[in-house]
Amino acid sequence: MDDLKLALVLNAVSPQVGGVLVRGEKGTAKSTIVRALAELLPAVDVVPGCRFACDPAAPYGQCPDGPHDGGRETRRARLVELPVGASEDRLAGSLDLEKALAHGVAAFEPGLLAAAHRGVLYVDEVNLLHDHLVDLLLDAAALGTCYVEREGVSVRHAARFLLAGTMNPEEGELRPQLLDRFGLTVEVRASRDPGERAEVIRRRMAYERDPEGFSADWAAREQELAARIAEARERVRSVRLPDAALKQIATVCAGFEVDGMRADLVTAHAAVAHAAWAGRDKVTTRDVREAARLALPHRRRRDPFDAPGLDEKKLDELLNQFPDDPDDTDPPDGPQDERNDQGRDDQSPADQVDPGQTDQGQAERSPADQGQAHQNQANPDQGLNDQRFNDQHQNQQDQAQQGHADPTQGESFQVAGTPYKARLFSVPGVGGGAPGRRSRGRSAKGRTVGSRTPKAKVTNVHLMATLRAAARRGWRQGPVRAADLREAVREGREGNLVLFVVDASGSMGARKRMGEVKTAVLSLLLDAYQRRDKIGLITFRGDSAELVLPPTSSVEAGAARMRLLKTGGRTPIAAGLVKAAEVLAVERLRDPARRPLVVVVTDGRATSGAADSDTHRAAALLKDTACVVVDCESGPVRLGLAARLAVRLAAPVVDLSDVAHVMKAA
Repeated sequence: MDDLKLALVLNAVSPQVGGVLVRGEKGTAKSTIVRALAELLPAVDVVPGCRFACDPAAPYGQCPDGPHDGGRETRRARLVELPVGASEDRLAGSLDLEKALAHGVAAFEPGLLAAAHRGVLYVDEVNLLHDHLVDLLLDAAALGTCYVEREGVSVRHAARFLLAGTMNPEEGELRPQLLDRFGLTVEVRASRDPGERAEVIRRRMAYERDPEGFSADWAAREQELAARIAEARERVRSVRLPDAALKQIATVCAGFEVDGMRADLVTAHAAVAHAAWAGRDKVTTRDVREAARLALPHRRRRDPFDAPGLDEKKLDELLNQFPDDPDDTDPPDGPQDERNDQGRDDQSPADQVDPGQTDQGQAERSPADQGQAHQNQANPDQGLNDQRFNDQHQNQQDQAQQGHADPTQGESFQVAGTPYKARLFSVPGVGGGAPGRRSRGRSAKGRTVGSRTPKAKVTNVHLMATLRAAARRGWRQGPVRAADLREAVREGREGNLVLFVVDASGSMGARKRMGEVKTAVLSLLLDAYQRRDKIGLITFRGDSAELVLPPTSSVEAGAARMRLLKTGGRTPIAAGLVKAAEVLAVERLRDPARRPLVVVVTDGRATSGAADSDTHRAAALLKDTACVVVDCESGPVRLGLAARLAVRLAAPVVDLSDVAHVMKAA
């Protein structure tokens, strides 16, 4: 939590840092602390009546409400929240196309980016936001300008804001190129200290009893912190970035092999802001270290399955290559060293930000205090077979490789190989689910395939269809009317729910076949990540099936479950199919527009219960669902049981060796 508060403060001191992404488990007050930041920001002067919050001292030259003729009013910086289900029109603003076509008037309705100008734009569950919306808001944050181009009309306005996003990694990851656009990233989790947890409960219950009194008790502390942020904002303009610090930043970013130059720039801005916050007029090694800890972990992912992290020992080694100049030093601490207040019962959470935490202080922190990101230090070359996984399961691997496990009765464990590019499996027909890259689907973006009469406000006018409708009505009755409007129907690609139903019985563990199966499923998981799918994982063995991973956008979680999968016991195929039907029935209620694709991975040898009849009845439950059967049978004599299952599911059958994508010859 200290890192989170520090990251938010650095962005408040210098908006050029580029925002902060908060990653963490549920129930850690991520949203609460971000919302609290708006109360600490200095008030802003705005032009009266300007919907775009223009600064009277320097109004935006192309403001749609301009030109401005003077006057000013002061108000608090706004906190604007972007809901997950927001549309592009709600975010960027929209043109009233009915007025534009019927009356020739270009009326622009500002969106949330305009409302957030010179304030805070908060996106809860940013990983669940549609990719094109994330691209749009990150472009606006980087450029400081929002562009709306539609039907030949161009509108632009200023959009400079502090961007704060929160996410739970269990619900899915952001693409690496989008992660890179956030200046800082912080991993948070709830405290494991019983005393701190008790204090959280105590304060929360005190607030519930008397909200106004509780706020009044902490008002003085908040005012002190707000004043300090304002002072740091003024000081940041005069902070020097010496050559030694600049070389440290470049050395650290190059040493951790981050892509591009954005990491260097963000680290530099964050180090300057940290120095200003600590009351120094020159950036020191301490500032660079704190900036790098927050700016680099999320930029080091080389694979979608890699966890973000930073090797702090390596960080110190890189920083020591260019130490501070001993003849040109500033006081070690800022105007207020808040570490002396740590542990006070009446301490404000905002007062716990440590502006001058030393390297020694970092080393003395226990693993429980250093946060999840510090425990999970990432290795850029770890790939999918990371050392932690290998250490944890070395004994099981040895047993599997030496044949110590009974392939039919006991349990065996096999390790997956390196994932490969998988072939595309898609759902037939045209859907209307969330935008993605797997199956054909109706989409706001894509090629135009037709037109229709709008059911709500028109956002994408089909000009030719509109003109044809007006012509059929007759031009003598006047120009284009609202009733003539037709909207474009576009077709693109949608994301699906890919539900893996994996046979983990003893027969699958024979001849190291499960290692090949894991590799294939991991490859399909990687493909699902790239195509913006949700995924789920069901395994069946013994006498039952288990939902190992409920449908989620977190492909990392699916990969982790797949790596730990053991084999052994009988083959209850029917139980696996029944469990799949149950899961899909629940998901249809939650997300009826997202079409499912069931991938059954098995050798087809049903050996539990009344195998053949049970399997036939279970397959009937999935008769209206798109399925694919991956045949894992091997050996010189094949029974073709997986192919028979595919016939019952009305699904194509693919041999395990054919899951890999094959490039077509020129």
